[in-house]
Amino acid sequence: MKYISHWKLPPSTINAAIKQFLETGGVPPEGVKMLGRWHGMSGEGFAVFESNDATAIYKWYAQWAVVMELTITPCVEDAEAGPILAAMGKR
Repeated sequence: MKYISHWKLPPSTINAAIKQFLETGGVPPEGVKMLGRWHGMSGEGFAVFESNDATAIYKWYAQWAVVMELTITPCVEDAEAGPILAAMGKR
């Protein structure tokens, strides 16, 4: 399953977050495959990843939640959403 994560760096933790990122590279734990990550100039960013292991995702979340506001949302691609939306339109 694919997920989108969104983060926001509070000013009070930005130095700790930068240090942690530089030390770890932000590499996900085993069981999570990073598909892409984008850093905005506002202290916010997004990542797309996939995993079938909720425990691995939670481990990654717990590593970063101490230095940033973080949300993780399951998602589907257009090819998966299209047929569902088309079927809804036929009701």
